[in-house]
Amino acid sequence: MKVENGLIPVVVQDVRNNNVLMLAYMNEEAMELTKKTGFMHYWSRSRNCIWKKGETSGNLQKCIELMTDCDDDALLARVEQTGVACHTGSYSCFYKDPLEQDDIVSRLWRVFEDRKREGSESSYTVRLLRNRNLLLKKIGEESSEVILAAKDKKREEIVYEAADLLYHLMVLLYDEGIKMSDIHRELEGRRK
Repeated sequence: MKVENGLIPVVVQDVRNNNVLMLAYMNEEAMELTKKTGFMHYWSRSRNCIWKKGETSGNLQKCIELMTDCDDDALLARVEQTGVACHTGSYSCFYKDPLEQDDIVSRLWRVFEDRKREGSESSYTVRLLRNRNLLLKKIGEESSEVILAAKDKKREEIVYEAADLLYHLMVLLYDEGIKMSDIHRELEGRRK
């Protein structure tokens, strides 16, 4: 194997569903400990030491299979994951969408999640999420208002009504589990 600076990147995959869990690094000692114990060991670049995955958290990774890539410069570790893989508490370290990092869309998505979790009857978003007919009616109304504002060429009204329309449409997308990145990919696909 080609090991750069004594380390080799390891892509970690759940054997049950083939989901990618994390990316870590191994040195020779971590590799030997993994082989010897049957549990994943890595080199922590931040702590500058070997660590057994899940040693303190209990989120162990039983090594099922280790494979090298065609160039011998990366590993694929197929594991049985106990608990979560990410230090944030997420099942996988790969859950962030780089297209929606911290723009207004991702902030609104978090608001939708908070409102849904809290379930307050006074929340307009919660009422929309619980009443599909109301949500669809509002999308229709807001669409009409955008059209009327555009017909009259009233720029400020167009912006205001378009924001209303987008908000209601985003609530629908959120409720359907459709991310803005899904829409982005669809639009990108149409450019070809």
